[in-house]
Amino acid sequence: MRVTLKLATSLDGRIATASGESRWITGEAAREQVHRLRALHQSVLVGIATAIADDPQLTVRMPGFFGPQPLRVVLDSRQRLPSESHLVREAKRLPTLVLTTTVPDKGLTDAGVTVVRVAEQEGWPDLRESLAVVARHQAALSSQGLAPVQAGTDAPSSALLIEGGGQVAASFLKAGLVDAIEWFRAPMVLGNEGRPAVGDLALGRLAEAPRFRRVAVHELGDDLWERYERL
Repeated sequence: MRVTLKLATSLDGRIATASGESRWITGEAAREQVHRLRALHQSVLVGIATAIADDPQLTVRMPGFFGPQPLRVVLDSRQRLPSESHLVREAKRLPTLVLTTTVPDKGLTDAGVTVVRVAEQEGWPDLRESLAVVARHQAALSSQGLAPVQAGTDAPSSALLIEGGGQVAASFLKAGLVDAIEWFRAPMVLGNEGRPAVGDLALGRLAEAPRFRRVAVHELGDDLWERYERL
Protein backbone atom coordinates (compact mmCIF):
# COMPACT_ATOMS: atom_id res chain seq x y z
CA MET A 1 0.00 0.00 0.00
CA ARG A 2 1.25 3.47 -0.88
CA VAL A 3 0.99 5.86 2.09
CA THR A 4 0.88 9.63 1.56
CA LEU A 5 1.08 12.19 4.34
CA LYS A 6 -0.84 15.43 3.76
CA LEU A 7 0.24 18.49 5.73
CA ALA A 8 -1.40 21.93 5.77
CA THR A 9 0.76 24.26 7.83
CA SER A 10 2.11 27.72 8.46
CA LEU A 11 5.60 28.61 7.21
CA ASP A 12 7.03 27.33 10.48
CA GLY A 13 5.28 23.96 10.27
CA ARG A 14 2.35 24.58 12.62
CA ILE A 15 -1.14 23.18 12.04
CA ALA A 16 -3.00 25.25 14.64
CA THR A 17 -2.58 28.00 17.20
CA ALA A 18 -1.90 27.17 20.84
CA SER A 19 -5.67 27.26 21.44
CA GLY A 20 -6.28 24.76 18.64
CA GLU A 21 -7.68 27.16 16.01
CA SER A 22 -6.86 25.80 12.56
CA ARG A 23 -9.65 26.90 10.17
CA TRP A 24 -8.37 27.97 7.86
CA ILE A 25 -4.58 28.10 7.69
CA THR A 26 -4.47 27.48 3.95
CA GLY A 27 -6.64 29.16 1.34
CA GLU A 28 -9.49 27.94 -0.80
CA ALA A 29 -7.32 26.78 -3.72
CA ALA A 30 -5.23 24.59 -1.43
CA ARG A 31 -8.33 23.12 0.19
CA GLU A 32 -9.77 22.31 -3.25
CA GLN A 33 -6.58 20.45 -4.12
CA VAL A 34 -6.88 18.38 -0.94
CA HIS A 35 -10.29 17.19 -2.15
CA ARG A 36 -8.69 16.16 -5.45
CA LEU A 37 -6.08 14.21 -3.52
CA ARG A 38 -8.77 12.43 -1.53
CA ALA A 39 -10.42 11.42 -4.78
CA LEU A 40 -7.16 9.68 -5.78
CA HIS A 41 -6.97 7.59 -2.61
CA GLN A 42 -8.98 4.58 -1.54
CA SER A 43 -8.81 5.56 2.14
CA VAL A 44 -8.23 8.63 4.31
CA LEU A 45 -6.89 8.33 7.87
CA VAL A 46 -6.79 10.55 10.95
CA GLY A 47 -5.98 10.04 14.61
CA ILE A 48 -8.60 10.35 17.30
CA ALA A 49 -7.27 13.72 18.49
CA THR A 50 -7.93 15.20 15.05
CA ALA A 51 -11.30 13.46 14.81
CA ILE A 52 -12.39 15.03 18.10
CA ALA A 53 -10.87 18.48 17.59
CA ASP A 54 -11.90 19.06 13.96
CA ASP A 55 -14.92 16.75 13.51
CA PRO A 56 -13.88 16.11 9.89
CA GLN A 57 -16.03 14.47 7.24
CA LEU A 58 -13.05 13.05 5.29
CA THR A 59 -15.07 13.04 2.08
CA VAL A 60 -14.50 14.32 -1.43
CA ARG A 61 -16.57 17.47 -1.87
CA MET A 62 -16.01 19.21 -5.18
CA PRO A 63 -18.09 20.08 -8.24
CA GLY A 64 -18.51 17.26 -10.71
CA PHE A 65 -17.42 14.47 -8.40
CA PHE A 66 -19.95 11.64 -8.18
CA GLY A 67 -17.68 8.67 -7.58
CA PRO A 68 -17.43 6.43 -4.50
CA GLN A 69 -16.05 8.04 -1.38
CA PRO A 70 -12.79 6.83 0.19
CA LEU A 71 -12.86 4.57 3.24
CA ARG A 72 -12.68 6.83 6.32
CA VAL A 73 -10.26 5.48 8.94
CA VAL A 74 -9.64 6.57 12.54
CA LEU A 75 -6.84 5.36 14.82
CA ASP A 76 -8.69 5.28 18.14
CA SER A 77 -7.08 3.10 20.81
CA ARG A 78 -9.81 3.64 23.41
CA GLN A 79 -12.76 4.25 21.04
CA ARG A 80 -13.34 7.85 22.06
CA LEU A 81 -14.92 8.80 18.74
CA PRO A 82 -18.02 10.84 19.69
CA SER A 83 -21.39 9.47 18.65
CA GLU A 84 -22.40 12.94 17.45
CA SER A 85 -19.39 13.28 15.12
CA HIS A 86 -19.78 13.42 11.35
CA LEU A 87 -17.82 10.18 11.07
CA VAL A 88 -20.28 8.25 13.24
CA ARG A 89 -23.49 9.93 12.09
CA GLU A 90 -22.68 9.19 8.44
CA ALA A 91 -21.24 5.70 8.96
CA LYS A 92 -24.28 3.86 7.61
CA ARG A 93 -23.96 5.82 4.37
CA LEU A 94 -20.18 6.11 4.07
CA PRO A 95 -17.68 3.34 4.88
CA THR A 96 -16.03 4.14 8.21
CA LEU A 97 -13.37 2.06 9.97
CA VAL A 98 -12.09 2.48 13.53
CA LEU A 99 -8.86 0.72 14.45
CA THR A 100 -8.64 0.14 18.19
CA THR A 101 -6.75 -1.87 20.80
CA THR A 102 -9.86 -2.65 22.89
CA VAL A 103 -13.02 -4.72 22.50
CA PRO A 104 -15.29 -3.16 19.82
CA ASP A 105 -17.83 -0.77 21.28
CA LYS A 106 -21.44 -1.73 20.51
CA GLY A 107 -22.48 1.90 20.27
CA LEU A 108 -20.11 2.42 17.36
CA THR A 109 -20.93 -0.83 15.58
CA ASP A 110 -24.69 -0.24 15.94
CA ALA A 111 -24.16 3.16 14.31
CA GLY A 112 -22.62 1.46 11.27
CA VAL A 113 -18.94 1.91 12.11
CA THR A 114 -16.69 -1.06 11.40
CA VAL A 115 -14.48 -1.51 14.48
CA VAL A 116 -11.43 -3.78 14.29
CA ARG A 117 -9.21 -4.62 17.22
CA VAL A 118 -5.49 -4.78 16.43
CA ALA A 119 -2.36 -5.27 18.50
CA GLU A 120 -1.06 -2.39 20.60
CA GLN A 121 2.34 -0.86 20.01
CA GLU A 122 3.62 1.93 22.26
CA GLY A 123 0.06 2.88 23.19
CA TRP A 124 -1.11 3.01 19.56
CA PRO A 125 -2.78 0.52 17.27
CA ASP A 126 0.07 -1.36 15.58
CA LEU A 127 0.64 0.55 12.35
CA ARG A 128 1.66 -2.32 10.09
CA GLU A 129 -1.25 -4.45 11.21
CA SER A 130 -3.53 -1.45 10.81
CA LEU A 131 -2.38 -0.96 7.20
CA ALA A 132 -3.07 -4.63 6.50
CA VAL A 133 -6.61 -4.25 7.88
CA VAL A 134 -7.17 -1.11 5.78
CA ALA A 135 -5.92 -2.92 2.67
CA ARG A 136 -8.37 -5.79 3.25
CA HIS A 137 -11.29 -3.40 3.64
CA GLN A 138 -10.24 -1.44 0.56
CA ALA A 139 -10.15 -4.66 -1.45
CA ALA A 140 -13.61 -5.65 -0.20
CA LEU A 141 -15.05 -2.26 -1.13
CA SER A 142 -13.37 -2.41 -4.55
CA SER A 143 -14.90 -5.81 -5.25
CA GLN A 144 -18.31 -4.26 -4.59
CA GLY A 145 -17.58 -1.24 -6.78
CA LEU A 146 -17.62 1.01 -3.71
CA ALA A 147 -14.03 2.30 -3.79
CA PRO A 148 -12.52 5.13 -5.85
CA VAL A 149 -10.98 3.98 -9.14
CA GLN A 150 -8.48 6.16 -10.99
CA ALA A 151 -8.87 4.92 -14.53
CA GLY A 152 -6.24 6.27 -16.88
CA THR A 153 -3.94 7.54 -14.10
CA ASP A 154 -0.74 6.31 -12.52
CA ALA A 155 -2.36 6.18 -9.08
CA PRO A 156 -1.76 2.90 -7.23
CA SER A 157 -4.68 0.51 -6.75
CA SER A 158 -4.20 0.69 -2.97
CA ALA A 159 -3.46 4.11 -1.53
CA LEU A 160 -3.93 5.73 1.88
CA LEU A 161 -3.92 9.47 2.62
CA ILE A 162 -3.02 10.52 6.18
CA GLU A 163 -4.55 13.83 7.20
CA GLY A 164 -3.52 14.26 10.85
CA GLY A 165 -2.59 14.86 13.49
CA GLY A 166 0.96 15.54 14.52
CA GLN A 167 1.61 12.40 16.51
CA VAL A 168 0.03 10.19 13.86
CA ALA A 169 2.33 11.81 11.29
CA ALA A 170 5.34 11.24 13.54
CA SER A 171 4.43 7.61 14.18
CA PHE A 172 4.15 6.75 10.48
CA LEU A 173 7.33 8.66 9.64
CA LYS A 174 9.27 7.03 12.44
CA ALA A 175 8.12 3.59 11.27
CA GLY A 176 9.30 4.34 7.73
CA LEU A 177 5.81 3.91 6.32
CA VAL A 178 5.37 7.25 4.53
CA ASP A 179 6.05 7.06 0.78
CA ALA A 180 5.14 10.63 -0.15
CA ILE A 181 4.31 14.00 1.41
CA GLU A 182 1.85 16.55 0.03
CA TRP A 183 2.67 19.75 1.92
CA PHE A 184 0.47 22.85 1.69
CA ARG A 185 2.28 25.80 3.25
CA ALA A 186 0.55 29.10 4.04
CA PRO A 187 2.41 32.44 4.28
CA MET A 188 1.92 32.96 8.01
CA VAL A 189 3.95 32.28 11.14
CA LEU A 190 2.34 30.84 14.30
CA GLY A 191 5.36 30.52 16.56
CA ASN A 192 6.69 27.89 18.90
CA GLU A 193 3.46 27.71 20.92
CA GLY A 194 1.52 26.64 17.82
CA ARG A 195 0.74 22.96 17.38
CA PRO A 196 3.34 21.13 15.28
CA ALA A 197 2.46 19.25 12.10
CA VAL A 198 4.78 16.43 13.15
CA GLY A 199 5.10 15.26 16.75
CA ASP A 200 8.17 13.97 18.55
CA LEU A 201 10.48 11.70 16.58
CA ALA A 202 13.11 11.41 19.33
CA LEU A 203 15.99 11.43 16.87
CA GLY A 204 19.49 11.13 18.26
CA ARG A 205 21.34 11.72 14.99
CA LEU A 206 20.66 13.43 11.67
CA ALA A 207 21.27 10.11 9.95
CA GLU A 208 18.12 8.77 11.63
CA ALA A 209 15.86 11.45 10.12
CA PRO A 210 13.34 10.36 7.47
CA ARG A 211 14.50 11.85 4.17
CA PHE A 212 12.51 12.89 1.11
CA ARG A 213 13.18 14.34 -2.32
CA ARG A 214 11.16 17.34 -3.50
CA VAL A 215 9.61 16.52 -6.87
CA ALA A 216 7.39 19.56 -7.48
CA VAL A 217 6.33 22.97 -6.17
CA HIS A 218 3.13 24.74 -7.22
CA GLU A 219 1.59 28.07 -6.27
CA LEU A 220 -2.03 27.82 -5.12
CA GLY A 221 -3.20 31.37 -4.51
CA ASP A 222 -0.99 32.67 -1.70
CA ASP A 223 -0.02 29.15 -0.63
CA LEU A 224 2.67 26.75 -1.80
CA TRP A 225 2.02 23.08 -2.57
CA GLU A 226 5.23 21.11 -2.15
CA ARG A 227 5.40 17.46 -3.19
CA TYR A 228 7.95 15.00 -1.85
CA GLU A 229 8.86 11.35 -2.43
CA ARG A 230 10.75 9.17 0.01
CA LEU A 231 14.39 8.59 -0.86
